[in-house]
Amino acid sequence: MPKPPGDLLTDTPPPPAILARFWGVRGSIACPGPDTLRYGGNTPCVALRCGERQVILDAGSGLRALGLSLAAGPMPVSLDLLLSHCHVDHLIGLPFFQPAFDPGSTLRLWAGHLTPETHLARMLAQLMVPPLLPITPETFLAGMDYRDFLAGATLDLGDGITVTTTPLNHPGGATAYRVSHRGASVAYVTDHEQGPGELPDRLVAFVRDADLMIIDATFTPAEYPGRIGWGHSTWEAGVRLAERAGVGQVALFHHDPAHDDDALDALAAEAAARRPGTFAAREGQVVALAER
Repeated sequence: MPKPPGDLLTDTPPPPAILARFWGVRGSIACPGPDTLRYGGNTPCVALRCGERQVILDAGSGLRALGLSLAAGPMPVSLDLLLSHCHVDHLIGLPFFQPAFDPGSTLRLWAGHLTPETHLARMLAQLMVPPLLPITPETFLAGMDYRDFLAGATLDLGDGITVTTTPLNHPGGATAYRVSHRGASVAYVTDHEQGPGELPDRLVAFVRDADLMIIDATFTPAEYPGRIGWGHSTWEAGVRLAERAGVGQVALFHHDPAHDDDALDALAAEAAARRPGTFAAREGQVVALAER
C-alpha cells in the first residue's frame, strides 16, 4: 500500500549537520544605526549548532545577543568558544555574555595565537580590569576553561565535532578554524590579509571543499592599496580562494564600519556575479548545511 502523502515518519527532512547563525558581522568597531540596519552593526560572532552542541566563533559585540538567546532556553549550557584572536572587536562581548554568569554553565575558550609568549586568561585579564571595566574575569560564575594551543593543531571537541586550525596573516597573529560535523564543514577565515595574486597552498588546502567559507572581505579592491599591512582582505581575494579550493557557499564577513547597507548591497552583487553562491553576511542570517 502506498504511504499517504506527507508521512511525517519518512518525509521529515533530517536535521542539518551544522546550523550556522550570524550574530555579528562587522569588523573593527560596532556601528549600529539607520545606515546599517539590514546587515547589522555588531562585531564578529557566529554560532554553529552541531547536533546538541554549540560552537561559537569569536566573542564580538554580537555575543551579547547570543547570550540572551541562550539564557532564554534551557540552562545551564556547556559550549566551546573559538577565538580568532584577541583584538577588542573580537573579544568585547565576553564581559556581557549571560551564560558566563551562570554558576552551572561551562565555557571552554580556545585561542591559537598567544602561546608560548602569553596565555588567553592573561589577555582577558588585561581587557577586564578597572577602570576600563568595572568587573574582572574572577566575576564570572560559570566554569571558565581557558585552552591555549598552537595554530595548526587539530582540536577534538567530542560528539563527532572536529576542528582543524591554521595561522593567518594579521598583526599580532590570528587563527582560522574549520569546524566539521557529520561530513559538513564551515571554514572561518577572518582577520587575514591576502594580497592580490596571493593564494598560499596551505590556505587553499585548509578550506578545500568546505560547504561554507566565512571570509574576511573588509575592503573593496579599490580601497585595499591604501590599507596594505592592516591585516584584512577584499571580496575579490575571497572569491579567488573559493574558486581554487572548490568551496561551496562564500559568506563575505568582517564588513568595514564605513560600508553602509547600500555599499554592501553593491559589493555583494558584484561578488555574486563573479561567483554564484557568494553573499554578504547579515546579522540573524541562518545557513543550514546538510550531512554529507
